[in-house]
Amino acid sequence: MSDRIDLTNLPSYRQPRRSVFSARRIALMASVVAGLGIAVHGFSPSTSPVDLFSSPAHAQVNNEVRKVERPVGFADVVERVKPSVISVKVNMKEKTASNDDGDDSSSPFQPGSPMERFFRRFGGPDGIPGLKGGGRGRVVQGQGSGFFISADGFAVTNNHVVDGADKVEVTTDDGKTYTAKVIGTDQRTDLALIKVEGSTNFPFAKLADSKPRIGDWVLAVGNPFGLGGTVTAGIVSASGRDIGNGPYDDFIQIDAPVNKGNSGGPAFDTNGEVMGVNTAIYSPSGGSVGIAFSIPASTVKSVVAQLKDKGSVSRGWIGVQIQPVTSDIADSLGMKKAEGALVAEPQANGPAAKAGIESGDVITSVNGESVKDARELARTIGGMAPGATVKLNVLHKGQDKVVNLTLGQLPNTVEAKADTDKDSGKGASRGTDVPKLGMTVAPADSVAGAGKEGVVVTEVDPKSAAAERGFKEGDVILEVGGKSVSTAGEVRDAINTARTDNKNSVLMRVKSGGQSRFVAVPIAKG
Repeated sequence: MSDRIDLTNLPSYRQPRRSVFSARRIALMASVVAGLGIAVHGFSPSTSPVDLFSSPAHAQVNNEVRKVERPVGFADVVERVKPSVISVKVNMKEKTASNDDGDDSSSPFQPGSPMERFFRRFGGPDGIPGLKGGGRGRVVQGQGSGFFISADGFAVTNNHVVDGADKVEVTTDDGKTYTAKVIGTDQRTDLALIKVEGSTNFPFAKLADSKPRIGDWVLAVGNPFGLGGTVTAGIVSASGRDIGNGPYDDFIQIDAPVNKGNSGGPAFDTNGEVMGVNTAIYSPSGGSVGIAFSIPASTVKSVVAQLKDKGSVSRGWIGVQIQPVTSDIADSLGMKKAEGALVAEPQANGPAAKAGIESGDVITSVNGESVKDARELARTIGGMAPGATVKLNVLHKGQDKVVNLTLGQLPNTVEAKADTDKDSGKGASRGTDVPKLGMTVAPADSVAGAGKEGVVVTEVDPKSAAAERGFKEGDVILEVGGKSVSTAGEVRDAINTARTDNKNSVLMRVKSGGQSRFVAVPIAKG
């Protein structure tokens, strides 16, 4: 009996194949070769030389792989939309003089506002929106971007680009210069509509009908630093951003690099439609750090339509001071979810007050559409025309009710209320301790300048829950747990009632600096 083993009978043994590479391996290798950019004339065993890429089948495979591996660019989209984008130049008289050291750091925002502290507009090449130049009284120039929205010369840019301009000129993508007239501006959304004279056949862009999704590609086209038309790309990073510029903030956040001079320029989607208008950047240094904000196309459509029709924007108004419903406030009100807009104070003789809406009510929906938060209510009402009738669903003292009212017109200016309570704590008696809250209160009518309603906070323990919620000396507590209070005893009674009802916090209406707000304060146990 022979000890020899026939290896060909083993499962692991395979006869040599005529071709070293399978069709699949050829395709994979073709992709690698194509990616490396190496010219390969063929490979096979030397006994049977065959030019694999010369045969029709393999050539087709190679061509298909090359199509897949080729990077996807934006050249086709840019070529189509770039002619609609314009450079906007303005001349104006300088309102402020530069400092002696040449550093003009004047801000377009209200002092102390979040925008003034953290955000910089980017209309002017020198870091000042719309300004560059020397001393007082000189004619200075600013530069921004914009885009045509119709063939007859209507174009959109930012309000802060053309605000105060004596002369506006635009330069189109083909280098031609035209004079433009400001049709109308809207400071609240930072939008402006201008009309360019000289042609009726301008290339224009379409405003998108749908909202972008987070992660969608975005192309920012504009005139950064006055260099001329430039395109940058990125993605939509977030939506519904509130950057502290006002109650109508609803910005799209993008990471496409935009800089000073891009202001007013469009942010395009990959369909070549304008998803937003670039208006602000987050910039500790003054340059792009990958956080920019665009006004959504839906807002642009609404504002531009009114600017074109009458040169200004009218917004609906119900006359309430509102605030968000936090989880603590929701718990205090017995709500399952922290949604809706809490009415801190209805304005006297306003539409809401006339319809019976009171402090402490929560507006949960408008015309059947749920209200997520206070900002959404402001945007929804602001997007309606004055005189329109709306149906509000309101949570009133724990009960749902429906309120119908007619919208008024939002005043163009809001008068600042005097800070009558600023020194109200001075000269007051020490008051009575409310140990479970960590503060001392006294009847308002016993403190000069505090009014006749509520109790005045005369002292706050810096380590208490009240201090953490922002209470300070001089604040006036008007209500506790939905009940009006005028003595420390009534405050304690309301707190005990909340504890009996197994509430984790008690809701207070507080007047501070002439403004009312609701504050949910945790109740100490024991």
